[in-house]
Formats: sequence, structure tokens, C-alpha cells
Amino acid sequence: MTADLPELAEGNFYYLDLSGGRFRSTIHAQGAWNAHEQHMAPASGLMADSLERHQPRADMRMARISYEILGLIPAGEFRIETTTLRPGKTIELLQAELVAGGRTAIRATAWRMVTSDTAPVAAIEDSPIPGPEDCKPYDGAAVWPGGFIRSLEMRVAEGHRPGAGKVWLRTGHPLTDKADSGDLARLAGLVDTANGIAARVPPGRDSYAFPNLDLQIHMYRRPEGEWLGLDNAVTFGRDGIGLTSTVLHDLQGPFGRAEQILTLRRT
Repeated sequence: MTADLPELAEGNFYYLDLSGGRFRSTIHAQGAWNAHEQHMAPASGLMADSLERHQPRADMRMARISYEILGLIPAGEFRIETTTLRPGKTIELLQAELVAGGRTAIRATAWRMVTSDTAPVAAIEDSPIPGPEDCKPYDGAAVWPGGFIRSLEMRVAEGHRPGAGKVWLRTGHPLTDKADSGDLARLAGLVDTANGIAARVPPGRDSYAFPNLDLQIHMYRRPEGEWLGLDNAVTFGRDGIGLTSTVLHDLQGPFGRAEQILTLRRT
């Protein structure tokens, strides 16, 4: 175990389920900005899983998850607290909080909506992207440090450049040692990587850091499978604020969008 890391669980998964909403991260959940923190991606997937399990209803699904990153996400042990903020017959608002070291590190709210048959008027304006079989292997760990990035298989489409790109990714690691999470939680646990797949500047010294303060995921269709496709564009403003915007795909096609607001900091 590295000296600057807290006690971590061991195993070929991201989190050890300690029961009762308590978890311990493994090295595979390690973040890219600091060795002693968790990456936002698997943490957001675990929170999506907790939200899905909270008083589930067969006639509803989550359509939007909004994550606020309230500070560094410590590695090691933590808990997730899930509640219903706004119950309803057709629309509900849920909340999950990741609490570590006595403080809330991430707060997520999710709109859960009743489903119905709208096939006669269904339409999608987002364009498809080349599938993973038509893309080349991409070594994200050559650009970004950390155990989470090393845990991913990535493929990149032609035309990838700083500021924009199309990337597919998947992981062979389940969210927890129980390996019983659904497709939505697994794919939600990959979305936060969007901020790093086509960075406008290389991370590191004598450059800029550009961590995101939030993650907004809107889903007009429930995602399926193990591959997540990211059609991504990154904007840097003139006053220290940026935005990463992404169309989300699975092997069936586009299913939603993600937005991340960035704070730009000279390193």
C-alpha cells in the first residue's frame, strides 16, 4: 500500500460493500488529480446505483442525475445516504449524499419519472458515432494517472484532437464486490471521464488544471450494455471557467447528454 493512501479494500472491483450504505474504495477507484482521492466517475456510478435501489418503482425510471462535487472525494471508507426529497405519483425527486470523513463530498439529486408509450412520436436529433469495432485502441493511462483510468478499455474514433473527440470505453470491474449493479449505474460510472478524453491542454505542471465542479446527466432513453460512447467538445472561456459537453451513446445509439462546468487553474 502506498504511504500517502488511506486503507483501501483489495479486489477486482471498485468498492467493497460493507453493508448498511457503507463502502470502502479500492485502488481501481483512485482519482487522476490526487493519489489520495477517488475519481468522480466510479463514485457517481455507485451513487446512481444507490438511487436506483431506493424505493424502486417498476413504472418509473431516472431521467436526470445532477451531481455537485463539494470538495475532494477521499479514498477509503465512506457511506451513501439516500432519501426522497419530493414523492409523487408521476414524478419524484431523490437525493444521495456521499459522506466521508464527517463531510459530504458529493450531493446528487435525481428526477425519477413515470414511463409511458410514446413510440408514435419518438425522435432523436443526436447523430450516431462510429462503433467501438470501428475505432482504434486508446491508452488513456498514457495521458492521465490513477487507478481508475488504468482500469478502463478505451477506443478512439478518427478525428480525435485536443478539445473534441469521440471515444468508447468500458470496464471489466464491477462497481462492488457483489457485482449486482444494473447497466444504468455501470454506464453512469463512466460518464465523468468525458472531461479528460479530449483535453484542450495536457494535464500536469506548467499547464492548466481543469477539474469539473459538477456532472449533469440527462437520459431520454435508458442506457444498455457495457460500452459507453462519448461524443465530446470542450470549451475554455476567458475568465477561468470552462465547459465540457457530451452526447452519450451505447451500442444502440445516442441516449442522452452530459455537461460539466470546469474551473481553470494555472499549475
